[in-house]
Amino acid sequence: MGLLLSTGVIAALLAIFPGDAFLAWGWRVFFLLSIVLVGVGLFIRLKIIETPVFRELLASRRIERQPLVELFRRNWKEIILSALLRVPEQAPFYVFTTFILTYGVQSLRFQRQFLVNGVVVAAALALFAVPFWGWVSDIVGRKLVYLTGVAAMGVFGFVYIGMLNTGVAAVVFLAIAISLVPHDMQYGPQGALIAESFTGRLRYSGSSVGYQLASVVAGGPAPLIAAFLIATFHNGYAISIYILVCSVIGFVATLLLRDRSKLDHTREYEEQEGPAASRARVQPTT
Repeated sequence: MGLLLSTGVIAALLAIFPGDAFLAWGWRVFFLLSIVLVGVGLFIRLKIIETPVFRELLASRRIERQPLVELFRRNWKEIILSALLRVPEQAPFYVFTTFILTYGVQSLRFQRQFLVNGVVVAAALALFAVPFWGWVSDIVGRKLVYLTGVAAMGVFGFVYIGMLNTGVAAVVFLAIAISLVPHDMQYGPQGALIAESFTGRLRYSGSSVGYQLASVVAGGPAPLIAAFLIATFHNGYAISIYILVCSVIGFVATLLLRDRSKLDHTREYEEQEGPAASRARVQPTT
C-alpha cells in the first residue's frame, strides 16, 4: 500500500510538473505530504492493542525486563537467519522499484513517467498478491512458499534484465509490472515465518531486530550496489548475478531456520521444546 501511494503520488507530480520543474522543486511536494503519514502512523501506534499472547504474559508477569539481552543470548541464530532470509526479498525490491528509474532513463532511454507508471502497476498487483501468498502459506506451509519465491527470484533476475534489454516499450513495461511477483511470494509468508521463530515474550523484539537488520545490510545498499555493477561491468546481467547470489543466501538461511509453525504459539516454546517436554514425549502410555 505504501509503495502504491508513493509511486502514485510521484507519477501524478511528474505529470503536473514535467521536466525541470519537478527536478527543481516538485520533488519536495511528496516529502511535505508525508507529514500526514506521520500523523496516521502515530495514531495507529497509540491505538493498537497488544496481542492476546502478550496480554496473557503481562497478566502472569512473565515478560522480560531486558528483552534484547535475553534475545541475543538465546536466539542470536534466529536473528541472523531472519535477516539473511530477507536478502532475496529486500535487495531485489529496491532494484525493481528504485534503481529501475535510473537504469531505465540512463541506459534504456525511457521517460521517467513511463517507468514510474510501471512501478505503480507492480504495486497494485502486489496489494493483492502479498495477502494471497500469505494465505497459501497457511495451507501448504511457510517455508515451502518462501523457498519457492526465493528460487523464482533467482531465475527471474535474468528474465527481468533480458526483457528490459529488448528496448521494446511493451516488454519493458511488462517486466516492471510483474517484477514484484517473486518478491510477493516471499513477503506474504515472511511476517509469520519470522515471528514464529521467537517465543512469545521475545517475539516482538526478535522479529523487529531480525527484520530491520536486513533493511540495513540488504535493502539500503541495493541501489548503490546495482549502480556500481552497471558502472563496472556495463552489463545489466551483472545485476542478475547479484540477485542470484542474494537468492542463494536467502535459500540457505531459510533451510537453516527452525520450523516452529506447528508449535502452540500461545505457549512459551521452552514448555514445548525443553528437557521436560522431551521427557514427556518419550513417556510410555499406560
